[in-house]
Amino acid sequence: MRYVIIGAGPAGVVAAETLRKQDPKGEVILIGDEPEPAYSRMAIPYLLAEHIDERGTYLRHATDHFENLGIRQIHEKVTAVDGTGHTLTLQSGESINFDRLLIASGSRPVAPPIPGLDQPGVHHCWTLADARYIADYAKAGSKVVLMGAGFIGSIIMEALVERHVELTVLEMGDRMVPRMMDQTAGNLIKHWCIDHGVNVRTSTRVMEVKPDDTGIARLTLECEAAKPIQADLVVVATGVRPETRYLENSGVQIRQGVVVNDYLQTTLPDIYAAGDVCEALEWGTGNHAVHAIQPVAAETGRVAAMNMTGSNTLYAGSLQMNILDSIGLISTSYGQWQGVENGESSELLDEARFRYIKLQFEADRLVGAITLGMTEHVGVLRGLIQSRTRLGRWKEHLMKDPSRIMEAYLGATHSA
Repeated sequence: MRYVIIGAGPAGVVAAETLRKQDPKGEVILIGDEPEPAYSRMAIPYLLAEHIDERGTYLRHATDHFENLGIRQIHEKVTAVDGTGHTLTLQSGESINFDRLLIASGSRPVAPPIPGLDQPGVHHCWTLADARYIADYAKAGSKVVLMGAGFIGSIIMEALVERHVELTVLEMGDRMVPRMMDQTAGNLIKHWCIDHGVNVRTSTRVMEVKPDDTGIARLTLECEAAKPIQADLVVVATGVRPETRYLENSGVQIRQGVVVNDYLQTTLPDIYAAGDVCEALEWGTGNHAVHAIQPVAAETGRVAAMNMTGSNTLYAGSLQMNILDSIGLISTSYGQWQGVENGESSELLDEARFRYIKLQFEADRLVGAITLGMTEHVGVLRGLIQSRTRLGRWKEHLMKDPSRIMEAYLGATHSA
């Protein structure tokens, strides 16, 4: 049996190792389109902050790790997949046959249609090559503009702050991390960052990036209804989307990502998907969604590999969850943090101390939560959501005081 994996990120690496464990005699081929050893993109901000070196980003540190497992690695881009013919094509033109295929090609960064984003001095922060470029220009005191204050942008912001640059963050939305935080929490994070020396501008649209003619910096950003901004470096973090372009005419169904069933199998029986490219079951809603976080990537890689070897392992679904450190201010969002139809919510705010908690209920079950500046009991919050625990009378206690999480957990589980 020949197993081929497209993508050498966390999903692909875990899948390759699982395949080898489940089928010691099978042939396993791991294809990644970057020249470096398999690494974690989520470690790149720590590299930029100089907390680790490049080796610290590697998913497996032994240079002969895959060789010792009998896993063949190919460092080349896949350009096409023929699902019915069980072949894929590499950029070199070479064709590779497969018996089972795992699509784990992850996401790719996307940029808004703004003139000037293709010139030197403007870069994404997505690969190790990107990180090297940014490190060369993001020197202490240099003027850096970060476009995008979503989850990824906010992680990059933390690293740039530690490089002691003169940082401006521009966000089109009306708050920071709008897909993770409500208006209250997003604006608290904004004010926290401003208090810590970052110039944050929300509801700000960049219209053009062009060479600077004042001699102050390399680039000028023209913004709608705002003064121009000078920058030595522009880092674009305006979103990502699943990397599915090479799957055109492959035969697999694609919506937001590659559509899979409860066993992570695509619409073609010998092809599976995992990680950021995978549109799988969302825990608790019954919908399908792409959850681009590393724990989900690793788990879907494992489950897909189990099913590729015939183990019939059901995927329980992924819970939407985000944990963010914004210059020391910790925020979390779990599950259906925006609320559900006919649901109820409760919240507690201490704006002066940057502390906030908001809970979302469906009947007497907790289905979503946001916390800011409150690290205690966040694991319990997640547990209550995932376990679908009936809170009974403890729901009313939480409606009055949402900070009584541990009491509610102990009371509800003890009475059960």
